[in-house]
Amino acid sequence: MQPTSDEALIGRIAAGDAAAMQQLFARHHVRLYRFVLRLVRDESLAEDLISEVFLDVWRQADRFERRSSVATWLLAIGRYKALSALRKKPQHAADDEQTAAIPDPADTPEQAMQKIDKAEILRACLDGLSVEHREIVDLVYYHEKSVEEVAEIVGIPANTVKTRMFYARKRLSELLKAAGVDRGWP
Repeated sequence: MQPTSDEALIGRIAAGDAAAMQQLFARHHVRLYRFVLRLVRDESLAEDLISEVFLDVWRQADRFERRSSVATWLLAIGRYKALSALRKKPQHAADDEQTAAIPDPADTPEQAMQKIDKAEILRACLDGLSVEHREIVDLVYYHEKSVEEVAEIVGIPANTVKTRMFYARKRLSELLKAAGVDRGWP
């Protein structure tokens, strides 16, 4: 038995099929949650936003126009909700996790590398990117979306996606170098 396509599930959801909604949620909630979490950096808020996304899908499944894949549509809704939440939420200068990720200036780069896990360094450097650059990196590298799909999700031209990706990689390289990671991972 072949799995039901996302588009077929949306059609069933539009007709009020709760089982189809459960199947769509099970298929997409983890990736969508991780994407939204990387934008808002708050687990509780990300969970709330994911609930809102799927509530919107339940209410508006009949409005899905099939101009993109269902996964792209869900990411676009999640992105919109995350950015709306960020506009409402006051920005704090730095939280404890970010502060803890800053290496001691007395340490050499080699000592800092031994103290801090490589993934934490990369995460801290990614957090140093602007929201616009971080979301592009997230969609391209973590969600494996094409430039065209990212452009559709974010609502900007493809060339702007390419430009943001260029500057995001450049800034990430600078942040990694400042963290003691000069060339790749040893």
